[in-house]
Amino acid sequence: MDAIICDGAVRSGKTLAMSVGFMLWACGSFRDSSFALCGKTITSLRRNVVTPLLPILRDYGFTCIEKVSANYIDVTMLGRTNRFYIFGGKDEGSAALIQGMTLSGVFFDEVALMPRSFVEQAIARCSVSGSKLWFNCNPDTPAHWFYTEWIRKPEDKHALCLHFTMDDNPSLTESLKSRYKRLYSGTFYERFVLGKWTASHGAVYPMFSMEKHVFSGEVSCEQYVISCDYGTVNPSSFGLWGLHSGVWHRLKEYYYSSKREGVQRTDEEHYAALEELAGGRKISKVIVDPSAASFIECIRRHGKFRVVKADNDVVTGIRLVSSALRSGRLRFHESCRDIIREFQLYCWNERSGSDAPIKENDHAMDDMRYFVTDMVNSQGGDQLVALSVGR
Repeated sequence: MDAIICDGAVRSGKTLAMSVGFMLWACGSFRDSSFALCGKTITSLRRNVVTPLLPILRDYGFTCIEKVSANYIDVTMLGRTNRFYIFGGKDEGSAALIQGMTLSGVFFDEVALMPRSFVEQAIARCSVSGSKLWFNCNPDTPAHWFYTEWIRKPEDKHALCLHFTMDDNPSLTESLKSRYKRLYSGTFYERFVLGKWTASHGAVYPMFSMEKHVFSGEVSCEQYVISCDYGTVNPSSFGLWGLHSGVWHRLKEYYYSSKREGVQRTDEEHYAALEELAGGRKISKVIVDPSAASFIECIRRHGKFRVVKADNDVVTGIRLVSSALRSGRLRFHESCRDIIREFQLYCWNERSGSDAPIKENDHAMDDMRYFVTDMVNSQGGDQLVALSVGR
C-alpha cells in the first residue's frame, strides 16, 4: 500500500499505535533520509505525539536527539540515522513551510483538522522510492474532503484503512469508557465515541436542562471572570461567572441589542455596563471577542481590568462547552434570561455542509464559549481542565 489511514473514536489508541509504527517503518526502511511529522500546530504535535513517543523509542533502543529550536529530531537505530522534521498545518499559509523538501514519508496527526493545501503539498514532497503516507484522525462531517477523497476511495489511493474504537485500547477500563460516553452527546457522541463520520444536526446543546443547569438564590464565589461577545449592529452579550465548589456559575449578564432598543451604544457605554456587571468584585480577567479591537483597547485604556482575547475556534469551543454541561460544571442563574433563551434556539446549520451553527441567537452562546475555552486552555483554568477530554 502507498498509505495507511487510522480513524475512529477518541482514546482508542490510534495515535500511539500509528506513531510507533511509523518510526519503526521509517528507521527499518531508510537511512540518511528525511521525514515529516505533521500536526495542526507544532505545540499540539509535541504534546500529543512527540512527548509520549520519544520515551517509548528510547526504551526500544533508539537514540533520539531533539533540536527544539530547529523543529527536528534525529533518530538512530542499529546504525541508521534519519531526520524527522516537525510541522504545523494550521492554515492555508502553512503549505509554504513544507514546499521544496524531499521526503521519504509523512505522518499526519489529526489530518481532518489541517487545510487540504497543506496536506497535498506534504504528499507531493514524498518523491523518494518506497515513500509512504500515514494518516490518523477523529471523524468529522461526511462532507469533509479527507473523508470523500481518501476514506471513501481507498482502492483509488492504494490505501489501507483501519477503524478504531475504544475497545481497541487495552489501557482503558470500563469505568473510563463510561466516563467518556457520559461527556458527549449528539453529534460529538456519534463521532468521538462511536467513531462515525456524521453530519451535525439539531440543537447544538441538547444536554442543556432547566432542572439541572438553572439555579436561583445567592452563591458565594472565590473567583470571578467576565466574558464578552461584542456587537454594534448585532447584540452585545457579557456574562459574569463565579466559581463555587468547582462549578462555574453565570451569576448575571448584560445583553444589549441595538435592533431591539432602537439605539446603538458606544464603546464607552458598553464599558460602563461592564463595570456595572462587575459590581465592585475582583475580576480575574475579562475575555473578549478577538475581533472587537476598539472595545479591547477601551478596556485597556481604563486600566481597571485585565483583558485577554478569546480563542474563536467555534467547533472546539462547542465541544468543550458540551463536556462542561454534561459534567455539571456550568450553571446559570434564573435571571440570565437571554442565555437561557438562546439555549433553546441555537441549532446546527444542516445545509452548510460543514460544522457551523446558524448565525442567529448565538451572542450569549459565543460569550459562554469564549469563557469555557479560555478557562480550559489557561493555566488558571485547572477547575475546567477535566472537561477537555483528550482526543
